[in-house]
Amino acid sequence: EAIKFLVILHRYFEPTRRSLLQLCQLQQACFDAGGLLDFNPQTSWIREDLTWKAASPAPGLRDCRVEITGPVDCKMIINASNSGAATYMANFK
Repeated sequence: EAIKFLVILHRYFEPTRRSLLQLCQLQQACFDAGGLLDFNPQTSWIREDLTWKAASPAPGLRDCRVEITGPVDCKMIINASNSGAATYMANFK
């Protein structure tokens, strides 16, 4: 059943995958020849619309600081406390 599902996915997405891969290869060849990155002209309306704003991040994504895990020694705990990380998980092993 899983193989059948994978076959369906492959048949459905393979043309798109190949098309995107070919586009990536063409873009890479352009960059290799000295071409520069630029904005997508199809999205110029977003850049030109001064009233357009992105949605606010979801509540769980507002604080993106990291969690630090480390040994239980004074120096590490002090450094972790001063790092700005949201949490410190002490490893008592």
